Amino acid sequence: MIDNPKIQRSAVAVLSLLALFLLAKTIAEVKEWPYIGKDVPTQSTITVSGKGEVLEIPDIATFSFGVTEESFDVAKAQEDSAKAVNAIISFLEENGVEKRDIKTSGYNIYPRYEYEKYGYPVPPGKQTLGAYVVTQSISVKVRKIAEAGKLISGIGERGATEISGLSFSIDKEEEFKKEAREKAIAEAKENAKTLAKDLGVRLVRIISFSENGSYPSIFYSAKASFDGFGRGGETAPEIPAGETSIISNVSITYEVR
Repeated sequence: MIDNPKIQRSAVAVLSLLALFLLAKTIAEVKEWPYIGKDVPTQSTITVSGKGEVLEIPDIATFSFGVTEESFDVAKAQEDSAKAVNAIISFLEENGVEKRDIKTSGYNIYPRYEYEKYGYPVPPGKQTLGAYVVTQSISVKVRKIAEAGKLISGIGERGATEISGLSFSIDKEEEFKKEAREKAIAEAKENAKTLAKDLGVRLVRIISFSENGSYPSIFYSAKASFDGFGRGGETAPEIPAGETSIISNVSITYEVR
């Protein structure tokens, strides 16, 4: 018998660890008993896809315009720019555009320099200040597309120097995206039922789901006409009637047996 207490404690610790190891190994082997002599089943799956499309007429037109004024006096250029912008904004509001739909997207002040010229091939001479330039950019959202052409023509007559970025969208786009997704899922489920029947298997549960897109694109039924606009003509630009296509593509993976 070992009388040394330290050796006794060490022996007890080693025996305890050995007992725990044997217990863990025994439990692992017991868990394997139901599978001894049997094939472990693997998970079988099928993947199906579906597409949903919603066609809607755009109800919002968006465009941008700019006002540019020049003067040797910065304050004068700013004042002239403000007058032109305020006149345009008043015109827009008088024609049904709400204040929340008119937003300044840019405001810049910079000097424009010129060079004295002595004729070719003599290089440019002294640099001089040509003017201070003030530019202001405004974005406008029009909720009545039928009025967009009139508004674009009107702001041109009131001093807008640049008009660009005309685009169309749907106010409640998320609702139509949801509708397109529901159609896509319904189609995918029908495809899954048909495929499972053809394969002679049973659908158990959904393993995974993914969606791609829901990107709206516009199909025009007429071409926009800007004849006369900005060149002294009286014809307001025609805004085309078109359709927006919102598409959802989904993929669903099922476990089958």
